[in-house]
Amino acid sequence: MKTIGFIGLGTMGLPMAANLLKKGFGVFVWNRTASKADELVPLGARKAESPAHAAREADVVVTMLSDDATVLDVYEGEDGVLAGLRAGTAVFDSSTVSPDTSRRLHAACRERGASFIDAPVTGSKPAAESGTLLFMAGGDRSVLEANEDVLLAMGRRIVYMGESGAGSYAKLAHNTIVGINAIGLIEGMSIAAKAGIDARSFLEVVQSGGAASKQADLKGLKIIERDFSNQFSGKLMLKDLRLAVQLIGELGVTAPMLDLARAQFERGVQAGWGDEDLCALVRWYEDQMDMVIGEDRR
Repeated sequence: MKTIGFIGLGTMGLPMAANLLKKGFGVFVWNRTASKADELVPLGARKAESPAHAAREADVVVTMLSDDATVLDVYEGEDGVLAGLRAGTAVFDSSTVSPDTSRRLHAACRERGASFIDAPVTGSKPAAESGTLLFMAGGDRSVLEANEDVLLAMGRRIVYMGESGAGSYAKLAHNTIVGINAIGLIEGMSIAAKAGIDARSFLEVVQSGGAASKQADLKGLKIIERDFSNQFSGKLMLKDLRLAVQLIGELGVTAPMLDLARAQFERGVQAGWGDEDLCALVRWYEDQMDMVIGEDRR
């Protein structure tokens, strides 16, 4: 089987790498905080000394990192991925970054005889753990098809979006909808709570009606049960919405709802909730209402 160099063992990356190991792939792992790899070693992972080392050992490199600056540093820095990349290697970046960054790395990999695919995912931590992520991919379709086995060890579906950068465009458009939907869910639950409606009963209505959404399924009970453990953090949501705002400026698209959602997540991060799940933003609404959604007010 192919050997994978997996770089970035955060909330999403660690379970993704674990699924590769469980499917029998040999995996070299690297993370800035090296101890993150410790729980993968019993599954058969081997620790790489650097991103260059992971790339040098790999047939396929997969990166899952937090933002553009981190991605560029891990690829272009001393002992970065590009320094160890061999001709013929396929590189998949599942980070959410700007299309410009994806195209820049595509060109850099091509210069070294390697192939780069931007392959961000939809599905938060639970989907990463269950191996049910969806990959949206931009780049050479033949390279994607030749390595479907790697991606499908971590996910359930791959959607080809087009040339290099198309996956990143799709992910930012997708996360625009996620951010707006999350705000809509929180605001609707706030209205119902302030009106004295039982939160669990209202959530049942939402999930069964025209307001049904993945956000309602993933975040509704978390809000009611005050579970702000991180599936997808508020600061990463804000990062993606900022990238999307930059993108609409370049494309000439008018998106007032996007800017409103970005402003709300700015408030959440400024309040200190950025490392918690994005649904922790409900606290801002609860502060305005002077009540907690789901509390017994009888």
